[in-house]
Amino acid sequence: MHIKVFTTGGTIDKVYFDARSDYEIGDPQIVDILRDVGVQAEVEVETLMRKDSLDLTDDDRTLIAEHVHADACPRILITHGTDTMAATARALGDVNGKTIVLVGSLSPARFKGSDAEFNIGFALAAVQTLPEGVYVAMNGLVFPAEGVRKNRPANRFEGETYQAPVSM
Repeated sequence: MHIKVFTTGGTIDKVYFDARSDYEIGDPQIVDILRDVGVQAEVEVETLMRKDSLDLTDDDRTLIAEHVHADACPRILITHGTDTMAATARALGDVNGKTIVLVGSLSPARFKGSDAEFNIGFALAAVQTLPEGVYVAMNGLVFPAEGVRKNRPANRFEGETYQAPVSM
């Protein structure tokens, strides 16, 4: 099964620069993660941007949507920062014939104990098994795009109004 991955940046790709006590978006970590764990699915990765999701604009979301709609692959995974992932998921709109899953992490992939590897593996399974539509997959739960939000104080994703997560 062929899966297209678009990377946009976010915490998942952040690198810490100790001398500056600062984080910057680095190279997409999904490439190394998929290689290191021996993923057998055919995965093609394309970097669209390297931005913190708080810096994404409506033009950036339009660019992401244009790439998703133009790509022939019916299974698309998007790595994204968590702060505005739900907004981007909703901006993708109608994706007839495609399954789109957005995923990120709450700590950089390069950090020990990061949720990045688990989230990527979980999202990779989700994009292969869910019906067509747009979803957010984080920390073992899948939510449809139109009903998800990030609960910043609790540092987790949840339904905007309670609904059971999507079954796989």
